Amino acid sequence: MNRYPLWTYVLVALALVLGLLYALPNLFGEAPAVQVSSAKATLRADASTLAKVEESLKTASIQPTGVFQDANGIKVRFADTDTQLKAKDLISQSLNADPQNPSYTVALNLLSSSPTWLTAINALPMYLGLDLRGGVHFLLQVDMKAALTKRLDSLAGDARSQLREKGIRHAGIRREPSGIVIRFRDEETRVKARRMIENQLPDLLMADSGAGSELRLTCTIKPEAQKRTQEFALKQNIQTLHNRINELGVAEPVIQQQGADRVVVQLPGVQDTAKAKEILGRTATLEIRMVDEENMTPAALAAAAQGQVPFGDEYYVERNGQPLLVKKQVVLTGDRLTDAQPGFDSQTQEPSVNLTLDGAGARIFRDVTRVSVGKRMAILLFEKGRGEVITAPVIRTEIGGGRVQITGRMTTVEANDLALLLRAGSLAAPMEIIEERTVGPSLGAENIKKGFDSTIYGFAAISAFMVMYYVVFGVFSVIALSSNLLFLLAMLSLLQATLTLPGIAAIALTLGMAIDANVLINERIREELRAGSTPQAAIHAGYERAFGTIMDSNITSLIAGLALLIFGSGPVRGFAVVHVLGIFTSIFSSVVVSRSIVNLTYGARRKLERIAIGNTDWK
Repeated sequence: MNRYPLWTYVLVALALVLGLLYALPNLFGEAPAVQVSSAKATLRADASTLAKVEESLKTASIQPTGVFQDANGIKVRFADTDTQLKAKDLISQSLNADPQNPSYTVALNLLSSSPTWLTAINALPMYLGLDLRGGVHFLLQVDMKAALTKRLDSLAGDARSQLREKGIRHAGIRREPSGIVIRFRDEETRVKARRMIENQLPDLLMADSGAGSELRLTCTIKPEAQKRTQEFALKQNIQTLHNRINELGVAEPVIQQQGADRVVVQLPGVQDTAKAKEILGRTATLEIRMVDEENMTPAALAAAAQGQVPFGDEYYVERNGQPLLVKKQVVLTGDRLTDAQPGFDSQTQEPSVNLTLDGAGARIFRDVTRVSVGKRMAILLFEKGRGEVITAPVIRTEIGGGRVQITGRMTTVEANDLALLLRAGSLAAPMEIIEERTVGPSLGAENIKKGFDSTIYGFAAISAFMVMYYVVFGVFSVIALSSNLLFLLAMLSLLQATLTLPGIAAIALTLGMAIDANVLINERIREELRAGSTPQAAIHAGYERAFGTIMDSNITSLIAGLALLIFGSGPVRGFAVVHVLGIFTSIFSSVVVSRSIVNLTYGARRKLERIAIGNTDWK
């Protein structure tokens, strides 16, 4: 009656062992660390960088507790913060010969102190939120007026291109603060232009004005298009921030919209505010210029290398070390870029970046390449005001259609990084940091101590009550409650969920709800004993008949938790994640684990005469 098949006991034992393994990393805490990541799209933190880091630390007799390399860069763990700060300066000096133009970003961070054997089985500690781990908090304001202005400028260029392609003559296009003003000399031409713009540029709202030979067509952005532009700008900025923050290696950063034009950024574990602001403000822009073929003589190049650059030119060095004189006049900028994807050259099979230009950009590029066949065109990437020549190919033929391919001694990884930076490297609208806060790790540690102390005290009080009131069955309930806490911590770690102070409150609530299920089971068993059932029959009936009530109560709580998870945000969502996971672990521990212990204890006894489940032994 009260026996499980062997596979059930094996399953429960396996669950407890796995729960212990995946909850164990949370006991080791975090250690101060330094993270090294690339500060340029065309540079990677690779094995050679790792060797330089190790050599610089060895020279200074600094012994790290761990050195790791992953997709985000290189991480070096230390025993204390004093060593961390000293090592950061040394690593930065060894990797960045020119502090004004750093090749690598060296930032302070925190890393798990888990043993290597736990990390090898992917047993990682759960992420901690800003309130528990410490870090930096930014509130950014998006300039929506600038987003609308940028969109209006783009529409003005598109309107000019469309009118030229359709052969519709106008007397001038002027951008005004209120919109785009197009002048015409006759009504018939204005009507044609109006019809064309309505078909090709549906986001524009048009109004006629003027008389005689001074006819005007005033175009403004429709209200629904304005709203769409602002929403896109906000979403694009959030995506761009996500891409940039990946360079910091922040575990579970919080980047979310607040209101109509603000973005909240929380970076747990990051203590270097200056580096965080540098990464958030990073931009990458593309410029296409012509190479000055006339001045590309050995004497002129040698003089340029000494600082005597010809008027109207700039001096660069290609990746292969060859000097290059590039005209200052910009043919095309990254503002005309609509997409950038990595790929391969169909002829040479070299990694490449495939660019897509907008209408105006495609026209400009076509016109320039048509008259420059046989000449070299330089493609430059600018970051933090400094340019680098990605490639300088010879123009073989006119390039139309708005599709451009960049190749030039790039690896596959570099092509992917460059495409990502160009695709989401510039913000759709300017942003300004209007609030900045730093939460120190000591305050986070204090929050953790207080939160877990309250949970432990609550657990101890519940355990004492259950043991005193239900005696042996109270002990069973406490063991099941302990397994519930173990499973919950393991699930949070396995799913790499973020634990915050509200999450700790949800853990305490989960313990209360889990013990409630055992109270229902124990009371049901006592009722069966009072009704005259044998102990074995009472145990069986108690678990069977209490199960329906336990499921009903947990399902209603689950519905509320899912509502908080779906519609909530910030701390509410953090609470909901732990609450929902806790419901599933509660059902398993209070029913399956608890009954497994009872069955192992009493199930093998054919003639069970008494059980301790209250103030007196029940017979």
